Parts: sequence; structure tokens; C-alpha cells
Amino acid sequence: MSASDFAPPSPFSSSVLIPSLCGRANRAAGGFREICWRLCFCIVLLVAVTACTTSPPADTDNICAIFFEKDDWYEEAAEARDEWNSPIPVMMAIMHQESRFNATAKPARTKLMGFIPWSRPSNAYGYSQALESTWEGYERSADRWGADRDDFGDSIDFIGWYNEQSHRRNAIARDDTYRLYLAYHEGHGGFSRGSFNKKPWLIEVARKVQRRANTYQVQLQVCEEKLKDRGWFSGWF
Repeated sequence: MSASDFAPPSPFSSSVLIPSLCGRANRAAGGFREICWRLCFCIVLLVAVTACTTSPPADTDNICAIFFEKDDWYEEAAEARDEWNSPIPVMMAIMHQESRFNATAKPARTKLMGFIPWSRPSNAYGYSQALESTWEGYERSADRWGADRDDFGDSIDFIGWYNEQSHRRNAIARDDTYRLYLAYHEGHGGFSRGSFNKKPWLIEVARKVQRRANTYQVQLQVCEEKLKDRGWFSGWF
């Protein structure tokens, strides 16, 4: 037997190189799989949280069902009522009309040539369908910097604020849902000019919002004490 029979194998020999490369490949693949699993978990978690946050209430025709389903919504609506003297049924009826309580609602796209999806008619967004410029005015006026249009608490506060401006600028009663909605849709200047008089469809929508506010008012009278008790009880935890 020669001395070469006892020499260590060359690092570049197939008996050493191939297992080494395979081991590194397996470790790299394992690390990649772990990263993929973590990414998938984060994505699933994000989708689940987003769905819970932005999904509209199951029964938008019943204000009691809405408030019992959505934690904190009654408390946030009550805070807006106390801040702006705007009745909860009025604010909720306006929000229903504007977005059906969809946090990410946007105006439908216009159609090019009658069938090609095109641009949106405005940058209205969120629960209140507030325009960017109007929202910025609200942030300045109400000192609510950083408020989000896709946040229910911020949006219900915006509607209360806008109704209070309508009361001050246009002398609309705080419980006059019909005229408050016309001012909300047309703007304070448009309401003063009577622009809605040329829009029979808008007048009918405003009447529908008024009827919904009346329904919400009757419903809320039945369940508000329970909602108050629930808020008091949950405050201990």
C-alpha cells in the first residue's frame, strides 16, 4: 500500500464537493422555506385584521344591530354627538347613504365609450365620502390632525362637525336630516343657492335619508340603555 492511499481527499474531489454543495443547498432551501412560511403567516394575519376592520355591519337597517356588532361604534358616535350636538340617528343615516358603512368606499368609476372603466368623478373616500379638501378643512377647524377617512370614529366626528357647520352657516336645525343631507351633498354654498332644486333625484334621496334617520331614532330608543350599560361594563376591562 502506497503513501497516497492514506492522503486526505482533495477539497475539489467529487466525494467532498458534491455533499458540501448539497448540504449548503438544503440549508438555503430550508431558510427560504422558513421565510416563505413567515411571509404567508403575516399576509394571512393582515388580511384577517383588515377584513374585521373594514367589513360593513351585517344588518345596516337596524342601528341597534350595528352598534351591538361593532365594538366602540356607539361610544364613538356618542362622543361625536356630545361634541357637535348632532343626533346619532342623523349622523348614522347620512353615513349609511354615503358609504353603507364601507370603510374604503369610493365613487364608482365613469365609463369611457359606455363600457370601458375610466376615472372616478371625485376623490371622495371612506365612511363619510369626504373630499380631500373638505377633510383637510375639518382637520384644521376641529384640530383633528391625523384623522383618517377610513376610521369610523374620525368619520362620524366629521359628519357631526359638518352638520354643525350647516347649522351655523345655513341655519338648519340640528335634527333636520332632510336639509342637513342636502347641505352635506351640495356644500354650504350650493345649499344657499338652492342648487338641489334642479335635482329631483337628490331631493328624493334626502327624503330617504330622513326616513332612515327616523327609523334609527325609534330603534335607538329601544336599545340605547343597554348600549350605555355595555360601554360602562367594558370600561372596567
